Amino acid sequence: MASHKENHFKVSLSRTLSVYPKTLHPLHLLTLSNLDRQCPIHMYLVFFYKPSQANKNLSASAVFEQLKAGLEEALSVWYPAAGRLTMGPSDGKLNLWCNNGGAVLVEAEAQVRICELGDLSQYNELFEDLVFKPLVDEGLTEMPLVVAQVTRFGCGGYSLGIGTSHSLFDGPAAYDFLHAWASLYNIKASQPLNHHHPLHPPVHERGRFLETKETNDLCRNSNPTTRVVAIDHLYQLIREAADDRSVENYVLRTFHLSGEMIERLKQNVLGEERGKFSSFEVVSAHLWKARTKALGLTKDRLVCLQFAVDTRNKMVPPLPKGFTGNAYVLASVALTAGQLEEGHVVIAEKIKKAKNSVTNDYIDAYIEALDGPQANLPPLKELTLVSDWRRLPFHKIGFMGEEAAYVSPLVPPLPQVAYLMQSPSETRGIDLRIGLLPNMETAFSHYFLRNVQ
Repeated sequence: MASHKENHFKVSLSRTLSVYPKTLHPLHLLTLSNLDRQCPIHMYLVFFYKPSQANKNLSASAVFEQLKAGLEEALSVWYPAAGRLTMGPSDGKLNLWCNNGGAVLVEAEAQVRICELGDLSQYNELFEDLVFKPLVDEGLTEMPLVVAQVTRFGCGGYSLGIGTSHSLFDGPAAYDFLHAWASLYNIKASQPLNHHHPLHPPVHERGRFLETKETNDLCRNSNPTTRVVAIDHLYQLIREAADDRSVENYVLRTFHLSGEMIERLKQNVLGEERGKFSSFEVVSAHLWKARTKALGLTKDRLVCLQFAVDTRNKMVPPLPKGFTGNAYVLASVALTAGQLEEGHVVIAEKIKKAKNSVTNDYIDAYIEALDGPQANLPPLKELTLVSDWRRLPFHKIGFMGEEAAYVSPLVPPLPQVAYLMQSPSETRGIDLRIGLLPNMETAFSHYFLRNVQ
């Protein structure tokens, strides 16, 4: 964005309110799982709704009141979202105190038009002004778990910036919560519901994830020697990168792959074997190879690809529909940079194998491995992380009675994470949002777009 646009981009806050459940829930402690405790920070999304027939006559005050009314209803059912994190006095572990403490909703205004923000698919630092961020100084246990800011633009369009604690929800759970809230907003606003996402009654208790390993061993034949490959690989990377702990700023870029481009990639790099692999496996292999190549690492350097696997249907029995906690574990593949130069078929095979290795035993071992003291992950440029959001089309959540023009994630805790998102312009298309070191941006673009254009 040009500097003169940055100079006149100002967001003015009109009011900030705490929003409480319409129906208060009895106070109680919700025990979190080790998966919930990994990352107790807020994840932010900004929904952009351009001016339209559905919202052009809505005042900012009316939109705010309808969002507030819908959120009050949603918090009555998704009551942990109105609670606060708390530290166990004896073990220091995070749990969730369901105390009806409320969420925070902010009304704001910006004089610029949405079109002046440029390409909404490309991250812009100005997006950070479109979300409300609780003060970290207040302490983890005082922070609201859900915060939202609705901003009206000079053109009559709106943005809705929402932050949810990662200890409260993972991606699918946040998606369900936001759909529930949007549905209630549209009912309050007498707006049509354009996207019918099946909503199941939320299940907040962490259940299966709280069972001890001893309990699981008694209930079924468990393999006591199951290794958590993802954690083993991280330790290897940390040891090898011990002399290179420099912290660098990342540039967030979005690359669009149409359905046609994905098919072309499969044809070019897999040939007759393209039917054996999913789009995720092929794109992840291609992304990993391109990013490693752009880093310019020596061939003997260890590199690692890790990606989130949803365990909801991996467990036996599966988790209940509507489960609202974190249910993701990481699968992992590690190779030297030289080995990664092998063909896409070999790499895609390894990714498929890693995905299929996530079994009950692996999940149990993963959760148990997280039971010890946790430390922040040091900078690891050799680590490529992928999070697959293609089944979570956030742009279809219609708070204004219609789909969002775009939904932009803000800077994640680990900026090099690559998000695979469903493209709003094409269901089969993928928008890849990734953090890149400035000195590798041009090289990555070259290697990643090769074989797809």
